[in-house]
Amino acid sequence: MKKVLKWIGMVLGSLIGLVLVAGIVLYLMGNARLNKTYEFPPSNIDVPTDTASIEYGRHRAETLCQGCHGKDLGGIENWFSAGPLGTIDSANLTSGEGGFGREATSVEDYVRAIRHGIDPEGKPIFMPAVVSTANLSDEDLGAIIAYVKSVPPVDHVTRGHQFTPLAKIMLVVGMLPPLPVEVVSHELHVSAPARGPSVEYGKYLVDTNDCRVCHGPGLNGGPFPDPTIKVITPNLTRGGEVGFWTEEQFVNTIRTGLTPSGHELDPALMPWKDYQYMTDDELSAIYKYLHEIPKLEQYTK
Repeated sequence: MKKVLKWIGMVLGSLIGLVLVAGIVLYLMGNARLNKTYEFPPSNIDVPTDTASIEYGRHRAETLCQGCHGKDLGGIENWFSAGPLGTIDSANLTSGEGGFGREATSVEDYVRAIRHGIDPEGKPIFMPAVVSTANLSDEDLGAIIAYVKSVPPVDHVTRGHQFTPLAKIMLVVGMLPPLPVEVVSHELHVSAPARGPSVEYGKYLVDTNDCRVCHGPGLNGGPFPDPTIKVITPNLTRGGEVGFWTEEQFVNTIRTGLTPSGHELDPALMPWKDYQYMTDDELSAIYKYLHEIPKLEQYTK
């Protein structure tokens, strides 16, 4: 009997040892992915200096940047906090102490961050919005950079991402989304349709405003991208509730956060308080696009 117990103990000890070794290997692989350096050719984006372009950049930043980086773009501490996975502070984008604007040495540093998802050293940044902002046209990107560079400096030192060993292991085994730099197309130049209430411009706005990040590639909903939040996002195609809304009802929902059925949108999950700054033409374009794409059933997996 003692021999049997000893044998069982040796087997269990070996298995535990193998698990520990596997965990260490996965942790090191995750660490390597977070510290890998990337290099992309310069885009030579033109950054305008005229008042109208900077004002347009401000308008785009209201819906794209302020929700995560704050109204003063000074960054938000614990912007993402997931207990055993760690925390993320959103970056201070200004030229104040601790700000990206002070760290950046050229326009290309902004382009690398917004379009490619890397910092000035070429290492990945954990900014989920990159999968959307990578689709910004050269004109829009230049205007946004012009505005960000013009905002008053904010002295605020943030910590970036503080991932735990568990998070790094989960990244490697596919239990967390891939890093933005690993999935975006890295186009050097991007164009956009003419601004206006058209289906084409609506698609462009959807592609650049995180709609597919939360509502899925086909916009028919699914699990919320933050794995710590157990919510199924709604279907935005004609197969969901939005398909029965009039354009006026759609615009009113985004402006007020209240759906035609009386449901209040949670701004922590659906950033309607940022999207309410969109113009009537922009919301009309999005509505037209959502009613043009294929009708799909709600995705729940």
